[in-house]
Amino acid sequence: MVQTIAADNLTLYDLQQHFQLQQTEDPFFFSEWQENLPVLTESEQQRLSRVRQIVANLEQRSVLENTVKLAVVAPLLDLSGLFLPPFYISTENSVEIEARDETTLVRGRIDILVIKDQLWVLVIESKRAEFSPKVGIPQVLSYMLAAPQRGLSLYGLVTNGTDFVFLKLLRQDHPLYARSRQFILAQDHDLEQVLQILKRLAGIVAQL
Repeated sequence: MVQTIAADNLTLYDLQQHFQLQQTEDPFFFSEWQENLPVLTESEQQRLSRVRQIVANLEQRSVLENTVKLAVVAPLLDLSGLFLPPFYISTENSVEIEARDETTLVRGRIDILVIKDQLWVLVIESKRAEFSPKVGIPQVLSYMLAAPQRGLSLYGLVTNGTDFVFLKLLRQDHPLYARSRQFILAQDHDLEQVLQILKRLAGIVAQL
């Protein structure tokens, strides 16, 4: 009997059990997020500074719910060249998520942007960004595991607009993945590093 698991209920344990997915600790497996990063231009740095100012303004009013992609993700994709050929973006996939404590129910949405079939950007939208990027890691890995390409390195980015985690997946007999450290928009130069990594991954994927 085929077991169906809702995308918003997926865990890393599910992916380990059903797809034999394993996380590797090999530091060379996902060196792309640390090595050969492009130097940002002064205009790119100024644009990122403006993004930080916009987010700081939004956070004062707790209105991040429908502005993550507009305020943060769209500029990053634009500056990375991911809106231009040979890339394309599909936004057909989304799942609902929710978190509950004793007094509050928080609902959110995960949108999957597929870029040239080797790069996924997963955006978690929720009021005041309650959801950590960690909640989206199983979901984006499940989409990467389902991609038709085999033998190619696949990359992902999970963000709630203020925190960012990059992923790499290589599907072999036993698929392996690794993740970057978590980048935080408010920390010095983290947003710059996010853009540098995106530009680096875009350059790799463009050649595949």
